[in-house]
Amino acid sequence: MKISLQNFVAALGAAALLLGLAPDASAQASALRGNIVVDGSSTVYPITEAAAAAFRKEFPKVNVTVAVSGTGGGFKRFVVGETDISDASRPIKPKEFKQAKQNGVEFIELPVALDGLSVVLNPNNTWVKQLTIDNLKAIYLEGGKARKWSDLNPEWPDATIKVYSPGTDSGTFDYFKEVVAGKTGSFRPDMSTSEDDNVLVTGVSGDKYAIGYFGASYYFENKDKIRAAAIVNPKTGKAEMPTPENVISGAYAPLSRPLFIYVNTKSLRRPAMRKFVEFYLANAAKFATKVQYVSTSDKIAALAKDFLKKRRTGTVFVTAENHEGGPVYHKREAPLDAAYHPQNLLGTK
Repeated sequence: MKISLQNFVAALGAAALLLGLAPDASAQASALRGNIVVDGSSTVYPITEAAAAAFRKEFPKVNVTVAVSGTGGGFKRFVVGETDISDASRPIKPKEFKQAKQNGVEFIELPVALDGLSVVLNPNNTWVKQLTIDNLKAIYLEGGKARKWSDLNPEWPDATIKVYSPGTDSGTFDYFKEVVAGKTGSFRPDMSTSEDDNVLVTGVSGDKYAIGYFGASYYFENKDKIRAAAIVNPKTGKAEMPTPENVISGAYAPLSRPLFIYVNTKSLRRPAMRKFVEFYLANAAKFATKVQYVSTSDKIAALAKDFLKKRRTGTVFVTAENHEGGPVYHKREAPLDAAYHPQNLLGTK
């Protein structure tokens, strides 16, 4: 079939027009702009900062600022609408959920990684190979009996244990306290505390008789300065290290936990914010392993994307009980895989 010169020129013109209208990825990246404010957990910070750094490379006009005021500190800002995203190393608490609801702050709860909370020692501590939860109770509880290492074992040094801990606004503090002290116990008041895990690393690395704890990422990042103690799993009686394999299998218990970001749904109306959260979830496994955490299961990762896509707001970790004076909220006691389902959501509307 012959094509006239006139038709050929017209076809070329139409093609050129279509190409001109086709979206250019670099132009889109250049056009996307805005500010995104993140605050919260120092444990989740390395993951979110990795996501923010990668996002900035693709979308240089979007400014993602990631602050670290601890999980509790982050939620204090988030539930009043001051931040777009709250990093959290524990689920939102009933009282925080209630505050968000009262302030009209709707959110999506998104697990992004798993962590093996690590109990760390000075590398010159050659006597401790493993610790039990009872050992940790003796060291950390206000009424604990171990103030010197020899209190745990008479063959260990007759030297005072220098105790380090994240601050009370930290989700890591909350989780560790729940495991070690339970609901009624209290920690000793003479601990050295900080919301900055790097300060804890410096403290433990500088004192032969020190002990501390924080997220596995900070342990792996500082293995030249500190070492981890194996923790005895109460169910199996085996001492386990906070390796990714042990966190995934559940062998590193009871100090394994999920990590979250909480996303303000109102903020998702902004294109830059929406693009960032989608980018974060699409690459969460890569970012988690990059900073030496453990990625969630494929099932949980798929559910998180579904929660975001369908704007499933609320939390699966709080339940409501109706009373005459209004609902009373309680913490749901369940592991991530059992709790994280749409039917368990308690909405903020």
